[in-house]
Amino acid sequence: MRKKNPVSPAKVASVLAVGALVLSGCGGDGGDDKGSITIGAVPGWSDQTGTAYLYKSVLEEAGYDVDIQELGDNALVYSGVSQGQIDLFGSGWIDRTHASYWEEYSDSLEDLGTYYDDARLFLAVPEYSDIESIEDIPEHASELENQIIGIEPGAGLTMITEDEVIPHYGLDADFEFVQSSTAAMISELESALKNEKDIVVTLWTPFWVPVNMDVRELEDPDGIYGEPEALHTLARDGFSEEHPEIVNMIENFELTGEQYGDLEDTMINEYGGNDDEAAVEAWLEENPEFRDELVEALS
Repeated sequence: MRKKNPVSPAKVASVLAVGALVLSGCGGDGGDDKGSITIGAVPGWSDQTGTAYLYKSVLEEAGYDVDIQELGDNALVYSGVSQGQIDLFGSGWIDRTHASYWEEYSDSLEDLGTYYDDARLFLAVPEYSDIESIEDIPEHASELENQIIGIEPGAGLTMITEDEVIPHYGLDADFEFVQSSTAAMISELESALKNEKDIVVTLWTPFWVPVNMDVRELEDPDGIYGEPEALHTLARDGFSEEHPEIVNMIENFELTGEQYGDLEDTMINEYGGNDDEAAVEAWLEENPEFRDELVEALS
């Protein structure tokens, strides 16, 4: 997999709220008695925002001042954490999907452990599609308008699809790999479903779309997308030494597939994907034992 060029500090600084980051980078001198914590996430990626607001809720109850920094893509999040401008990132796919970012920034990041171990990448089609396998896609080029619809250019899923999956299955000759944003991909998928048109999109789990939309994962006969991977919580260098109590909480944080599905159902179906913080709070009210265990680990 190709290694991406580093994101410049100036670019990160231009996106982040500098005043809040200065406080958070101090790791404990501002805000409430226990200090300020900044958590990074890309909006629209429910694994990231869900985890971020779970941490925020528990930490604020314990007396920390927590700020969620929503950034435009994963490159900015990894760069921000590596520069110490962000304290935590709750959804690092470092085993494979984010491996290029991990290779680039790992010297200035801490891996605090995993909380979910069945994350997967794949191509998907509507349930009504005749396409069963990635190998079948070339036979349906005209119905697909010679396009495969992807997400952000900087996403690990995009890089693996472009660099490995598409050339391996010989799709690079006849197909354009359209890259824009997660929101644009979902919009294209919704339009295709409404009009019962064929479409191939890049998807992943855990994510609300495979759970709540009538789509089906395509077979990957040669396993190019790889085995399921784990989701990691990452921190800036030195964080564990400054906040061993938070590290202990994170080490005790785990989501089962059932819990993840229920959380995302609350975020997407009950709250329409418009207020992740309120959705997470509602889920925690329905699962008080989950919060209690994390609070206990933090104390």
